[in-house]
Formats: sequence, structure tokens, C-alpha cells
Amino acid sequence: MVAIVDSGSTKSDWVILDDFKKVFLKTETIGFNPNFINRELIAPEIQKNSNLMLVKNSITKVFFYGSGCGVKKNCETIQEELIKVFSKAEIIVKEDLMAAAYAAYSGKPAIVCILGTGSNSCYFDGENLKIELPSLGFLIGDEGSGSAIGKQLVRRYFMKKLPSDLHAEFEAEYKLTVEDTLKNMYHKPRPNAYLADFTKFVIERKDHPYFKDMVFEEMKSFFEYQVLPYHEAKDAEINFIGSIAYYYENILRSVATEFNLNVGHVVQKPIESLVDYHIKYIL
Repeated sequence: MVAIVDSGSTKSDWVILDDFKKVFLKTETIGFNPNFINRELIAPEIQKNSNLMLVKNSITKVFFYGSGCGVKKNCETIQEELIKVFSKAEIIVKEDLMAAAYAAYSGKPAIVCILGTGSNSCYFDGENLKIELPSLGFLIGDEGSGSAIGKQLVRRYFMKKLPSDLHAEFEAEYKLTVEDTLKNMYHKPRPNAYLADFTKFVIERKDHPYFKDMVFEEMKSFFEYQVLPYHEAKDAEINFIGSIAYYYENILRSVATEFNLNVGHVVQKPIESLVDYHIKYIL
């Protein structure tokens, strides 16, 4: 059996293929971004999933694509923790951009962007992955991402910048205090996922003029920092992966039009296309 894993900072999608390359199991765990999760939690979190535990000894290869795995040390961390669970498997760890490139590949070169809890971009020609820019994380990067939108919302709430209707609704729904917010951001694991969780409030009200403008500006920032530096951007199709891209597709396309760029397809969950790519090109 083969496991294919697409792991973000919030959650991981797992697909297990049998020996005939047919889907045997689909399941989820939390996300395992090694920049934000204590490595000692990785194996125990996987072991909480009873379905994975039933097949762990039958898995001979794990393809793990994860956010935060663009750094060699982080890849090694994930490998070392996965082998504790899947002791009979070969563990292959690559960054999430590679998964996005595979999932978005349609036979022609394209710029591929991730817009989920975090954000990132690359250029993929079908064989080679080119990363023009570093991923700087939620503190000084991740433009356009769930954590960036959540950060904007929380900051504007506490600084009393939200319109009165949105301020009242946010206050009633979250009853948020500065103390609790700072504790979650600075003293608990996965602070980027904590901030990204607030995007649900924005998504539920995404047609509100204030949020339309806020998200539009955030997406402009994403294009300026993560897309325009690629000289291929003017001619290549720009494809998007991730829930934030999916929910704000109309705004993404509007921003792209402003920059005279061409957005191709937008995929909410790349795991299905990622599995198809493996079956067709790798396995």
C-alpha cells in the first residue's frame, strides 16, 4: 500500500492506495507544519486515527507533502516522526508547493499558488519547480492567506476599525479578549492556524462591502509579492490551490484582471488531483 499525504498547517488529507493503485482509504489528521507543531506531537496525533493504525504495517511507501517542508531540517524531522508510525515504509517528504504543482498540472507550464492557512508560489514546467521567492511565514509573509486575513480581522477588531455592525457581530460570536488572543498567538502551538480560523467569520460575510475591500487589498498584496516577481507571470496561466483561493475566487480574478494576468483553474482541495498525478506519473 502507498500513502499520499497533503499536509497544511491546519489539517492533513491522507489517501491510501492498494496494490492495484485503487483508493483504499481516505482520512484526515491535523496539519503537521514543523515550524509550528512540537515534533513530539506528530506521531501521537497520527496514532489517534484508528483507520491509519489498521493499515500502518501494510504501507510500504509514504509520499508526504507538507507546509514548512521547504527546509531540509524540517523534512528530516517529518521523516523521523513518520517512521515511528510507518516502520515498514519508505518515507518521502517534499514541500507543499510540489504537491500544488503536481495537482495543478494540466500538461502545460504554469505559475502555481497556494492560498490556504499560509501562502506561497512557484513556477512548474512539468518537470522542474522554480521558486523565485522565500516563504516567510505568517509573521512577515503569507500574504493573502487565511492567517493574514484572520490577522487583519483581529487587529481591526481590537483597534476599533471595523464598522459598527461587524464589530458587534464579531464581539457577540467570539467574546475575544486581548489576553486570550496573545496567549494563543505566543504561547500555544500552531498560532497561524489559530489566526486562520477567524477567516470563517469573513467568509460568512464575504459580500459585505468592508470585507470585499479588505480581502481585495490582501489579494493585491499577494500578487505583488508572490506572483509579479515571476517574469513568466505575464504569459503563463496562474493556477491556485487552497480553501482561501476557492472561497475568494471572484476577488482573485478581479485582482488578476487589474494586473492584466490570467488566472486558470482554482482547486479547493488538491488531494484528488495529487493522487491522480501519482498514479499517472510516479507509481
